[in-house]
Amino acid sequence: MESVQAIKQRFEIIGNDPKLNRALEKAIQVAPTDISVLVTGESGVGKEAVPKIIHSLSHRKHAKYIAVNCGAIPEGTIDSELFGHEKGSFTGATQTRSGYFEVADGGTIFLDEVGELPLTTQVRLLRVLENGEFLKVGSSQVQKTDVRIVAATNMDMLDAIKKEKFREDLYYRLSTVEINIPPLRERQGDIHLLFRKFASDFGQKYKMPTIRLEDDAVQLLLKHRWPGNVRQLRNIAEQISVLEEERNISAYVLNGYLPNANRSNLPAVIDQKSEEGNFSNEREILYKVLFDMKGDLNDLKKLTLELLKNKDSAKVQEENETLIRKIYGSNGEEAQEEESTSMEVLQLPEPHVEPQTYTQPQEDKYHFAEEIEEEETLSLQEKEIELIKKSLERNRGKRKAAAAELGISERTLYRKIKQYDL
Repeated sequence: MESVQAIKQRFEIIGNDPKLNRALEKAIQVAPTDISVLVTGESGVGKEAVPKIIHSLSHRKHAKYIAVNCGAIPEGTIDSELFGHEKGSFTGATQTRSGYFEVADGGTIFLDEVGELPLTTQVRLLRVLENGEFLKVGSSQVQKTDVRIVAATNMDMLDAIKKEKFREDLYYRLSTVEINIPPLRERQGDIHLLFRKFASDFGQKYKMPTIRLEDDAVQLLLKHRWPGNVRQLRNIAEQISVLEEERNISAYVLNGYLPNANRSNLPAVIDQKSEEGNFSNEREILYKVLFDMKGDLNDLKKLTLELLKNKDSAKVQEENETLIRKIYGSNGEEAQEEESTSMEVLQLPEPHVEPQTYTQPQEDKYHFAEEIEEEETLSLQEKEIELIKKSLERNRGKRKAAAAELGISERTLYRKIKQYDL
């Protein structure tokens, strides 16, 4: 069995990070067997090196090794690419074609971006993993194949299973052994090593002196988050090698090649459930404010009616001092002036009445109350429209989800959308 160091030299893998070394050790250990392997990791970390290591150290090393990018093949033709097709099985099938699983019989197939496979293709792949059988497109004859499958993905497979985008049974068949390649930001000690290697390679390729980073540039290099991982680091090393005449690179020069260089290296994780919870809390607070406003308006109605019934506004003000302070406030002289002004506005001209008899017509008696009620309704309507718009925007126009979030039926939401012309 080859050592990790020997494998690194053979496949030109740079780095001494413990997580990287552990991933390579697992690849070396699993290579002599025929069990399926799932390689996980972010895009650009170098997952494609692992299946090559596994194939080269297996008893299948003299047979075919085929790498298939599942995300690059159109959904309508991927079954034909993987399993082949019979002549006339679909428009354009002018002759029988052998698929990758037939061609690679006895060898290894690397399925890159396996999470992009359509569900129908996943069913076919599961059958191959279980008993080595497959059907060509347009054929009823079962064929056998003996292939070693190594798959890779940058997706969160458990999340894909939860969203019903990937079959759970296929995931467990593929991930008999799972090998995770760490992102570059977790391999701090390897970043400068990789950059120096890439700089040296591009210096030889373009017949130019090798670029070198000054100390401040090295620190900037280590602080960057590297969302594109090793692939991004390699591209930046190539850009600088070609474009910069000065071969000693300062932090100022390097900063010009780093996208979002001033952004914090700390990850920003947004939990969808937390975001929904915050919106729910915001909605509850808004409802509480509206209910408080409604209570204040009811109190104002009560005070207005008292003024209408009683000619002595001073007496009413004295008896309802607490209520008036609640509605108009009580902060110093300005509040008192506002109270006085408000009372003058509310006080109506003295009606002509019989002695000791109040004969204010019923329709006039509640005139102010009706106007206040109308103002309240308009306020609530505006808030309702605002909530409906916000919920529809959050749910990307999906009425069913928006209705559930608002706590109303989808039919009611549809009616309100039509009513408010949203």
